[in-house]
Amino acid sequence: MKLNQLTIVQAHEGLKNGDFSSVDLTQACLKRIKERNEIINAFITVTEDLALEEAKKADKMIEDGKQQMLTGIPFSVKDAICVKGVRSTGSAKILDNYIAPYEATVITKIRRQGTVLLGKTNCDAFGHGASNENSMYGPVRNPHDESKVAGGSSGGAAAALADHQCIFSIAEDTGGSIRYPASFCGVVGLRPSYGRNSRYGIMPMASSFDTVGPMAKTVEDVAILMEIMAGEDAMDATTVPDVVPEYSQKLKVKSQKFKIGIPKEYMELEGLDTEVKDKIEIKIKELENIGHEIVEVSLPHTKYAIPVYYIAVPSEDSSNLGRLDGIRYGAQADADNLYDVYAKSRGQGFPEEVKRRIMIGTYALSAGYYDAYYRKAQKVRTLIIQDFEQAFEQVDLLVTPTSPFPAFNLDEKKDDVLAMYLADVFMSPAAVAGIPGLSVPVGETKAGLPVGMQIMGPRLGEINVLSLGHTIRIVLKNYSEI
Repeated sequence: MKLNQLTIVQAHEGLKNGDFSSVDLTQACLKRIKERNEIINAFITVTEDLALEEAKKADKMIEDGKQQMLTGIPFSVKDAICVKGVRSTGSAKILDNYIAPYEATVITKIRRQGTVLLGKTNCDAFGHGASNENSMYGPVRNPHDESKVAGGSSGGAAAALADHQCIFSIAEDTGGSIRYPASFCGVVGLRPSYGRNSRYGIMPMASSFDTVGPMAKTVEDVAILMEIMAGEDAMDATTVPDVVPEYSQKLKVKSQKFKIGIPKEYMELEGLDTEVKDKIEIKIKELENIGHEIVEVSLPHTKYAIPVYYIAVPSEDSSNLGRLDGIRYGAQADADNLYDVYAKSRGQGFPEEVKRRIMIGTYALSAGYYDAYYRKAQKVRTLIIQDFEQAFEQVDLLVTPTSPFPAFNLDEKKDDVLAMYLADVFMSPAAVAGIPGLSVPVGETKAGLPVGMQIMGPRLGEINVLSLGHTIRIVLKNYSEI
């Protein structure tokens, strides 16, 4: 196995045993980026000099006996997450020249371990999209089939990982932005519970939905990353004070048997791809065969999750993106007066989907419409949360497809806005409810495209979510590791 194809656990052991150095590992990843990024377009910014400098420091740490779990391991960061001193565009031209003066808390925690930053990955601008075709730096291509999309909005993070351009990726999930590309690219991706990981330092899309989470090649790697990333943060009042569990140690315990709910509204959805449904049903049957109890449950308000999401999120978008005006930071358009600076900077610096969501949100929040749209969406959001709470009184976990279909062709759905919004149908309910969701690969279509299964648990129930994901990936062993 090539160095850039290693998992976190394998890379850690290799570095510990002196089988290779962090510089060797980093150079292997950088070589892969140079060979493939022009095709896949996973990275917007590659920090080669910084990476090699950090790799040398990591090797010294290891030599001095100061190695931690992530010391010397190369990783990537979604470009909507700030890294101090590194260009952070959010995949929008309005921030083309923005060098972040501060850093996301989760990234600081990871870098304190002596990791190696390879660069910032492409995404739908500010997280607006499900295919990674809304980036102003070009679309990301799927490593499994370069004619297909990688999924969004964190497509660059997933593609870089699946193409072995990095060992792990850190991304952001507002309505499905980690899970969707994880499914399309055949990697593992976790949307943590709202409040489990700090949001400080991410470019806010919808503040009551945004989460930061890991993407990796195995569930064990994701668990390791969560132990490091999670926890209370004084810079984010929405983080919870709960002690961070030893997620990775839980995976080493003999798998417990869960009562798993299958929401009938998901499996009966019109438009669910036959091959996707078959792969999910096969895996559900395998789980039943090894002792897990499978029951059907109902989430009656699921059908309202998409409309709730696409009212509440654009409304919060409209407020959050008001700070990008071409005055305080970012790219500024040439203009003769203040209004034109605002208008032209935003006109040139925002892609169409961002403008569309800002207008939808501004409308929903405007006088005379706030009660009819935003307030009502928040009331229905409460009903969706209650659906999940009632379901988790009956079962331990819920299992669904991650996406209703595998990766589709570039440009196939780009101009069909409603079709793209509906693509979030299986992922937006967890986002609306603030609960954790994990996407794990469970097979491939006849065309060789990955299929992902989503595991959802109650809020702060990541331990059981990861445990079942580990069972699916390791115990069942019906889908080889990438």
